[in-house]
Amino acid sequence: MAHIKITQVRSKIDRPKKQKLTLEALGLRKMHQTVVKEATPQILGMVRKISHLVKVEDV
Repeated sequence: MAHIKITQVRSKIDRPKKQKLTLEALGLRKMHQTVVKEATPQILGMVRKISHLVKVEDV
């Protein structure tokens, strides 16, 4: 399956708790941190919920 690179580009300060928890579940804890994940439907759904906070690239 394909992989995607997810980078946090906006702060989680003043965001709803669910969005903060979604960022942490993806492994993003700091600004400009990048993680590589497999593009499963579950991961893509999480990314869609916080798409305004992250940048996504194909690997």
